[in-house]
Amino acid sequence: MDVMLGAVEAGGSKFVCAVGSWPDEVVERVRIPTAAPAETLAQAERFFQRHHRETPLSAIGIGCFGPLDLERGSSTYGYITSTPKPGWTNTDIVGRLQDAVDAPIGFDTDVNAAGLGEFRWGAGRGLDCLVYLTVGTGIGGGAIVGGRPLHGASHPEMGHARTGQIPAVDSFEGACPFHGDCLEGLASGPAIQRRWGRPPESLADDHEAWRLEAEYLAGAAANIVVTLSPQRVIMGGGVMRRRRLFPMIRAQVVEMLRGYGITKEIERNMDEYIVPPALGDDAGLAGAFALAESALLAGEDAV
Repeated sequence: MDVMLGAVEAGGSKFVCAVGSWPDEVVERVRIPTAAPAETLAQAERFFQRHHRETPLSAIGIGCFGPLDLERGSSTYGYITSTPKPGWTNTDIVGRLQDAVDAPIGFDTDVNAAGLGEFRWGAGRGLDCLVYLTVGTGIGGGAIVGGRPLHGASHPEMGHARTGQIPAVDSFEGACPFHGDCLEGLASGPAIQRRWGRPPESLADDHEAWRLEAEYLAGAAANIVVTLSPQRVIMGGGVMRRRRLFPMIRAQVVEMLRGYGITKEIERNMDEYIVPPALGDDAGLAGAFALAESALLAGEDAV
């Protein structure tokens, strides 16, 4: 192994920390439950400090739940900002790890990291543009264009697109503390649980929840198609482990778009267009390693 890299997939329910290089030489990985920031970050720091003492880490990549401040030069660069995750608003992620391990750090959203992982090693190999949508504790979307995560004034927040309830079908007010009935508020795992009074994993395949869920997610996918025209839409996260959602979403996207904004070739091959992540639950961690690689290269270029 030429260099030892660190990687963090920082999620709302767990932090996965690893060292090595992806995909063949992951030396160790640990899973840390996402508790209070001080406790969670202290455990991550100890993990990387231990490895850094043994074999110095050349860089660390972090894919993190957000929203995030990704603007270098900002006084809050590297922070989680106004997150729905209780207790984590205005938490300095990059600064804490930078203080613990003196190495370059690559930092981006968890969904951008997952999209980057799939672009490099998974369902996006050989493509130029893809969108990764995760549906779980929250909903987030990341776009990869030309091998780079798409940023603007900040970063995309596809999960908070204002969809609104489906008229005459759904009267649920939504679960998002910021927007109520945005996509995340209507179709995330917590939204499913609040609407039906049971966790998603306990609902049978023929429960009416999944037809409604497919309709919301198809609407999101259709909007992504006409907005960004990606070559593939990858849908991951805990809710999407319910694989019967995929054929329903694909069929509804075709019906919604009615041949407009989507190529005939894609329409004929929807099974290859809206797909689960090839890397499964490892997409985010793989992307964090890719962010570490980029941070290392950027540091070398600056020398």
